[in-house]
Amino acid sequence: MPFAIASGARIRTNIPAENAYNAMDTANRDISLRQLRLSTGKRINSAADDVAGYITSKSLTARNGALAACKNTVGDASNVCNVVMDSLENINGLMLQIKDATAQAASGALGTDEKIALAKASYRLSQQIQTVADSTVFGGRQLLDTIFTANFIVGYDAQNTMLSVTINMMDNNGEFDVTSGLFNVNGVPSESVVMTGLGKGENNNFAGISGLNLEDLLLVSADDLGIFDITRISTTLTSMANAIQNINKTATYLGGISNRLTSQEELLKNQITNFDAAISRIEDSDVAKEQLSLIKSQFLQTTSITSLAQANQNPNSFMKLMQ
Repeated sequence: MPFAIASGARIRTNIPAENAYNAMDTANRDISLRQLRLSTGKRINSAADDVAGYITSKSLTARNGALAACKNTVGDASNVCNVVMDSLENINGLMLQIKDATAQAASGALGTDEKIALAKASYRLSQQIQTVADSTVFGGRQLLDTIFTANFIVGYDAQNTMLSVTINMMDNNGEFDVTSGLFNVNGVPSESVVMTGLGKGENNNFAGISGLNLEDLLLVSADDLGIFDITRISTTLTSMANAIQNINKTATYLGGISNRLTSQEELLKNQITNFDAAISRIEDSDVAKEQLSLIKSQFLQTTSITSLAQANQNPNSFMKLMQ
């Protein structure tokens, strides 16, 4: 704290000049600080500016970066769900056509040739189902090849808990609630054509139905109608209906996950915005306030320089005593 000392006639010190110099130095430092804050737009440019605020803002910044990464991960999970739902919708349409053809084949008015034609046409549709399943890929991984499981860090708590997405088209999926063994036929599938659809290579099951193999459509012939035989076609229709139901259950499961991810994405967006606001309040400078302080310091700088110049003139008045 500077004091106004009037004993300026002593030789050793010029106290008024020192006070003016110190005031000018303080004003210069404050001007430099205000100009730095206005230039960078930040109130806290180093830990020395605000020790508590510095550590708080850095912690919030780190958390905000994690939330931004989580938002991208949520987008990836949503993309997986959307890709699979679109494929399942396509497969559902194909299965409905196959089931309709099977129901048509159950008509006693149709002859053997008509039933064989329906079976062959249905088999072509089953090949397209295989194509859809094989082409449902994300990140280099098959999504409809028996069981797909992936973990996504969606960051909905402090521990960044993972969300697991599992697409299980196997007959051991308890969510299907379908008794296995509904579709058992004695015919041996053709080994020349690989067509097992969803759940490929697992005991001839399709969409979680044990024993349902769409490849058997290719075996329908005049000698043996196979799954289109009058004694088996009822089981065929039931199994296909259950397969369609399982496909729809899987799509519904993914639809629920997709809705949850949409909600999570909105939550993350709002959290990121709120953290940005908190960081700005702590770290960013108030331009109007800094400009006001800068003008005040510039005024004090000018007056301190004037006072220093006047104080330095005081010794001249005492030199007259020596004349």
